Amino acid sequence: MNRIIGILFAIIVLVSCNSQKVYSDFDISYSKSGGYAPVYENMLIKDTKVHYSFEGQGKKYKQDFKLTPEELKKLEYVLSQNNFRRIQEDHKKIYDNVATSVNIKKGPNEGSKSDASAIMPNYETNWKNIMNAFQEIINNNVKKQ
Repeated sequence: MNRIIGILFAIIVLVSCNSQKVYSDFDISYSKSGGYAPVYENMLIKDTKVHYSFEGQGKKYKQDFKLTPEELKKLEYVLSQNNFRRIQEDHKKIYDNVATSVNIKKGPNEGSKSDASAIMPNYETNWKNIMNAFQEIINNNVKKQ
């Protein structure tokens, strides 16, 4: 009996640990969170596999999909053309704002940026271009329920 309980416990632990892997094993992440009516939107990209989740405005959904190699190249191109690594974050305090952050774990654009404290004026256009590229991926691939 103890052996069966031990095996069941081990299986539960392994399954629960593996279910969180999608949230730590990614190459590119895009997330939005916060605001007066909190919204949580996440897109995690690993190779061409994408895990998307949204929670807010009374809605909650998740979806997995694949990017084409062309879509991935276009995203990397937009990141490079808009000098993702050189974008400077401001240090102003902004409260009750929906903050967007992008984290790139590999490649020439490796780095992490967030507009939680705003983006320096010289880089706002670059940041908007990058945000538009991520939004285009979401709009083209996510089937909202």
